[in-house]
Amino acid sequence: MNDHLLGLTGREQESTLLLAIIEASAEGPGVEPLAAAVAKLIVAATATDVCFVHVLDDAGQSLTLAGATPPFDKQVGQVHLPLGTGVTGWVASRRQAAVIVDHKENDPRYVRVPALRGADFTSMASVPMASDLAGVVGVLNVHTKDRREFTDRDIRLLTTIGSLLAGSVHLARLHRRVAMRERASERFAEQVVTAQEAERQRLASDIHDGISQRLVSLAYRLDAAAHTVHSDPLYAAEQLASAREMVNLTLDEARSAVGNLRPPVLEDLGLAGGLASLARSLPDLRVTLDLDDVRLPEHVELALYRIAQEAIQNVIKHASASSARVSLSVESAVATLCVEDDGIGFDPAGERAMESESDGYGLASMAWRAELVGGELEIWSQPGYGVRVTARVPAGYSDRDRVGRVSGSVGASGGRPATR
Repeated sequence: MNDHLLGLTGREQESTLLLAIIEASAEGPGVEPLAAAVAKLIVAATATDVCFVHVLDDAGQSLTLAGATPPFDKQVGQVHLPLGTGVTGWVASRRQAAVIVDHKENDPRYVRVPALRGADFTSMASVPMASDLAGVVGVLNVHTKDRREFTDRDIRLLTTIGSLLAGSVHLARLHRRVAMRERASERFAEQVVTAQEAERQRLASDIHDGISQRLVSLAYRLDAAAHTVHSDPLYAAEQLASAREMVNLTLDEARSAVGNLRPPVLEDLGLAGGLASLARSLPDLRVTLDLDDVRLPEHVELALYRIAQEAIQNVIKHASASSARVSLSVESAVATLCVEDDGIGFDPAGERAMESESDGYGLASMAWRAELVGGELEIWSQPGYGVRVTARVPAGYSDRDRVGRVSGSVGASGGRPATR
């Protein structure tokens, strides 16, 4: 293909080049193979010495070298330029072409990238890879060792190529995102099954070690009372008293086991009332409340309540905090729960690394609960500046369901929250 391009002139060469690029785009969804193939085609068709294809990351903040002609193909994936930095970053941020005929080092936009050996080349042309559908997805750069005046026709051709590539790169990104989501969904399904099994085992252990054992003891007490009710009424009465105590303990354990599945306070008071009740159970911690009092779907209320429960327990266990704040807002069909404290804080990156070896702050558990209802969890912390846990989940409600707010302070020096 490249030799054929060199044997053509003018419009024939342009048409053949564009057709070759379209064919390369149709061969597969990978960004890097496409960028490498196109770089070679461009060099052959434009009589330049080297071509670099820089692709903007998904966040739109940095450009990465995704394709290059030899010997620079070894630098693919290794060169990163922040948006706005260098000629390439300037072109991406301004969405307009740039041409430097000579003396690149005198251009205020130019930034030397040692790995790309800019000093070896005299002239360069840089155009955005952009389309109306995809927006700016990257930048095409061509360089020549000899001085060259790039014509308007050269820039139009490169811009057309950039537009073609923009669509292909956009599709490749969409394909990659879909594949990543599919893998994430598979991992998430595995985590859900694992978590469900762990919950079943925990509940079975609670019933066996607690409720079942107490029922066995209860049966023993009742049998003893029945056998001695006539021969030793005093002993029988003692056994019945012990049995009554055992019944109360068993009921408490049963309520606790059921409460771990669905806290009764959510049934009675809703999420806002449940969070207020949770805060009142912490006498040594002053908790400020700012809660939208709305009823959400049961599974959403339960997930947010458990996240708040875990986050508040972390404050008690780890934060050495004197106060905390719990807020719940529901806007645009998104429920946002935030638990923050004034404690010692921690390094979130380091804590996530530790979680493979210990329970740590339960970040994975809270994130899992948020993801389970289609939301996300954000952790912010810094040593000495406390912790902020924010969960955002689909609310599944309409504005007419809003019934008021719960606000105020409870705990160490506060009273009861106010509802309005």
